[in-house]
Amino acid sequence: MDGRVTSLVTRMSGAVREMAVVDGETAYIRDPVFGIVRNRVHAEICKAMLRAGGDPLVGPILNYVVECQNPEGSWNEVHVNYNQPSALITAFIGDALLEAADWYPHEEELVKARDHVLAAEKRPGYFLKSAQYTADHLNVDASCGAFLARYAERYDDRDARAAAMRAAENVVRHQRDDGVYPYAIDKGTYPYVFDLPCVHYQGVTMYYLAKANDVLREDRIDESLARGAQWLEAALCPCGRFNWSGSGLSFAYHLSGAYAFAHASFIYTSRNNGHYREHAGLCLNRLEETVREGLALRWEPSSWSSLPPSVVAAAKVASIGEYPVRHRAFRFGYAVYRQVARRRYSETAETRSFKALCRLLRIRSSTVEPSKNFPDLFMTSEVLDCLSQSGIWGNSHETGIT
Repeated sequence: MDGRVTSLVTRMSGAVREMAVVDGETAYIRDPVFGIVRNRVHAEICKAMLRAGGDPLVGPILNYVVECQNPEGSWNEVHVNYNQPSALITAFIGDALLEAADWYPHEEELVKARDHVLAAEKRPGYFLKSAQYTADHLNVDASCGAFLARYAERYDDRDARAAAMRAAENVVRHQRDDGVYPYAIDKGTYPYVFDLPCVHYQGVTMYYLAKANDVLREDRIDESLARGAQWLEAALCPCGRFNWSGSGLSFAYHLSGAYAFAHASFIYTSRNNGHYREHAGLCLNRLEETVREGLALRWEPSSWSSLPPSVVAAAKVASIGEYPVRHRAFRFGYAVYRQVARRRYSETAETRSFKALCRLLRIRSSTVEPSKNFPDLFMTSEVLDCLSQSGIWGNSHETGIT
């Protein structure tokens, strides 16, 4: 890994490790703000630890994880507002088990995970995230495809490889001419179609599509990723911060993890266009500013003096897409609320203000939005996963490995 990446991964891993609760042969990590134990967090932390050279804690964490697998092979998405089976989370856990397979084999659980994710494909390339969220999310397709591609590579599984290819083709097919991968391409159980550009989910979709193409090795996928990188590059200001005014997805507004997904995506695309390494460096600069005492803040912080132009940007965000006036008002209020919250700091979560906003506008939100910025274990695990993976991609580029 690059020295700066290694230093940041080491610092963050150390902070997370101190939070682990070891119980005999198992270990888990509880969210210090919300008090929940997320399957996804465990997966991403284990992958980072393995890529960094291994850690004795990986085995006990994976022992805990496999005990959480549902009988049909899925794992639950554990959220503040819900806890339900999810093909997306199953793909993340499956990917972690693949990463660990040479040292901590869990082959039976892997097979069941593979079967569950395959069964989640409801039409060619569209993978159902969960029963509650049924829209075709391109980032979900890319994530499921990445797991299936890597499973196919390890076990020479033709069905898994074919499904991974369909997932990648679905993502590429719905990419816009300007390079955007929309968040969702149909309505599903949402009240509206969230066919929106998003800085955060642009990086997420690119990251998992790139992981899939590590196996699939299709030129047209790399061409799609190059177009995606051009859009992401245009959204990144010379100072190294994203211009979020063209990012229309409210709940992903100013998430700090956006810089980690962008960093990894730029490192991947730099294999064909070296100038993206400079953009990856800018993202890494921002991540270093965002990590406090080993944990990433939920949202990128900012100064109070920059609040007025941020409110103007919030108005632009609210105007993206064709939505009713009430929903536009909610999006504007949401964006302003986020602009204020990311400038304040707390180690606890206060959500009454956000709930009052939702009640006022009669909006049901799937998220819980604290009124202050806070050290977020969830963001931290995403950053660890992305940085450790980008280290591998960067090293393979420097050594000429393809």
